[in-house]
Amino acid sequence: MTITTSPLSLTINGREVGPIDVPDTLMMVDFLHEYLNLTGSRFGCGIGVCHACTVLLDGPDGAEEIRTCITGAHYFNGKRIRTIEGLAERDGQQKVIAITPIQQAYLDHYSFQCGYCTPGFVIGATALMERLKAHPVRADQLEETITEHLGRHICRCTGYVRYFEAAKAVILATPGLVKEN
Repeated sequence: MTITTSPLSLTINGREVGPIDVPDTLMMVDFLHEYLNLTGSRFGCGIGVCHACTVLLDGPDGAEEIRTCITGAHYFNGKRIRTIEGLAERDGQQKVIAITPIQQAYLDHYSFQCGYCTPGFVIGATALMERLKAHPVRADQLEETITEHLGRHICRCTGYVRYFEAAKAVILATPGLVKEN
């Protein structure tokens, strides 16, 4: 049996990667973990339900959450993605010098318990905030919008309330994301 490979090139967290020959059937979560040592995205369910493995796919209409456990690495050929490792601001030596407001809000609200699902929630909340910059939501629709967007993510420790409260707090504190009723 022969494993068929093809070259893969993409931009991850602002860095050009590839071309690297990878198996045609390799899932993106495995490429991130095994080829690049980017292990922040988590392999949870393996069937795309829990969203612990999500990354942001940057496109002309903004960022889209993509589940990497069910999406082949070659789907991302020529595209730009951001992983959990790429959200924080880093210096020239790649040391974190500033985290994002949503990351800080999750820390401030003690939003995580075991932390396994946290990268997916951070990616999800980041995508939501970016969407709200382009399309603000009315204040009376904010909780429903957060629930609709983050409700796809599964936390087996039942940390939802704190994740949602943190997202709401940072969204309300960020000018331009919420409009008056």
